[in-house]
Amino acid sequence: MKIAILTSGILPVPAVQGGAVENLMDFYLAYNDQHQLHDITVYSVAHEQTRQHPALQSAVNHYHYINVNSLMAKVRKRLYKLTKPEGYYHYTIEYFLDQCLRHMASQHYDLVILENRPAYALKVRAVTAAPIVLHLHNDFLNAQTKQGREIYDSLQRVVTVSRYIGQQVKTLEPDGTKCLTVNNGIDLAAFSPKQNISGPSRQSLGLKDDDFVMVFSGRITAQKGILPLVQAMKGLKDYANIKLLIIGSPFYGNATDNDEFLIQLKEEARELKDSVVFTGFQPYDKMPGYLRLADCAVVPSQWDDPFPTSVLEAMAAGKPIITTRRGGIPEMANAFNAVLLPTDQHFVSKLTAAILDLYGNEEKRRLMGRMSKMVAGRFSKERYAERFFQQITL
Repeated sequence: MKIAILTSGILPVPAVQGGAVENLMDFYLAYNDQHQLHDITVYSVAHEQTRQHPALQSAVNHYHYINVNSLMAKVRKRLYKLTKPEGYYHYTIEYFLDQCLRHMASQHYDLVILENRPAYALKVRAVTAAPIVLHLHNDFLNAQTKQGREIYDSLQRVVTVSRYIGQQVKTLEPDGTKCLTVNNGIDLAAFSPKQNISGPSRQSLGLKDDDFVMVFSGRITAQKGILPLVQAMKGLKDYANIKLLIIGSPFYGNATDNDEFLIQLKEEARELKDSVVFTGFQPYDKMPGYLRLADCAVVPSQWDDPFPTSVLEAMAAGKPIITTRRGGIPEMANAFNAVLLPTDQHFVSKLTAAILDLYGNEEKRRLMGRMSKMVAGRFSKERYAERFFQQITL
């Protein structure tokens, strides 16, 4: 089957700048390369780091890059903004899409996959008669979505990353059958505590061997709950060896230190001094080494997080987890391997209490970590990729 895949128009594929969606694409594209299932063309924004990437040597996966940052592209985007101001998405994304469609119009595809951009379907259907499948990672298609019904009717199938996202889609058609769920997967071997890999030492990060180290990894944004976590640390000032390692940036590899929320967060953490360590953005392949240093992981999402891979990664590393009952998180974490907190008005104090509970109970941490590793076995990248291709080709 000849397949076109339209990416978000923000981050490149391969995922040289990170991004959960882009990493998941790398997984199923690698699976396709290994098993030679389909002839796939990926439409992605260009980035200099992709030029020599080994993924581009595939005989079955092809990459068509749209340069959106050249001087000429910037001029064209501005003209696009002036001449076509009524786009569904931001004009930069609409420009990317139109450039993709120009190329697609001269090609023949048996199937088109949209990665997390439902409204792409409104324009894609004008240039191809091929069935359109939406791979949906966020709550972007429901009964409240602008032109939601029109978008939904344009799609052959919707593959969601969690039952939670699937339930949101089904508000458009409760008895519909086109919506299916394929949970995200990760590289279990890479995150396994038995894997012998190099990485930073505790000492290189200013941490001691007897410190109780918690790790937060992900985008540094308000919805990820990192601010309440830092505030919870203020209730632990009497425990000098409880440390928080914050890994990530406001927007993957594109971020700078000028982000307003990041500045606010660092100011909040200032009085905690060396109890909170910021590493900044780290490439995905470095994450197992950082998780190896931790005693537990904290994923304090304050929004309906669809199916965060940070939870899966911590589970695969054999870590107990403190997280929330939001979105698709309860579909992967349970009371045996995680502390699931409500995000109510007492969230900060409950975070503090949960941290203290794990800090003071090594046997509980050990048992929860063992259960995490067992549960993580259901979410391998191979199983994810296999099921993904099964569902899009039904």
